[in-house]
Amino acid sequence: MTWGRGRGAVGVAVGVAMGVAVRGSPVIVCGMSRDLATMPFADVYPHYVRKIERKGRTVAELHAVIAWLTGFSEKEIKAQIATESTFREFFKAATLNRNAKLITGSICGIKVQEIEDPLMRRIRYLDKVVDELAKGWPLEKIFRA
Repeated sequence: MTWGRGRGAVGVAVGVAMGVAVRGSPVIVCGMSRDLATMPFADVYPHYVRKIERKGRTVAELHAVIAWLTGFSEKEIKAQIATESTFREFFKAATLNRNAKLITGSICGIKVQEIEDPLMRRIRYLDKVVDELAKGWPLEKIFRA
């Protein structure tokens, strides 16, 4: 399956247990693949949008969740997408919310709070809050307020 086509692309990096080709290299989404760190955020962002919109949520709410986690403004989120920052670059530029450590639960059977690699944990934090948004959680609950 190729990136961006077919049903396997929907939900990539948000918990789909399958591998997809990303710019020519395989990625096991539920595994701890190092390739995920080099994947552009802009490649995954449209899948986040599709996921939350299918569930009746808005892009504004998605951006609010991303802003809460990363400290990015709306303008900075759009810049990260436009420059095709990798997840590594994306999270290097971010100021992780101090309450991010309160994000718990599983993504693909892996407890996010037990992930040792700091970058992979941050990526999974993002996956988890996008999942929570898609599941209909109120923003206040997602923000751990």
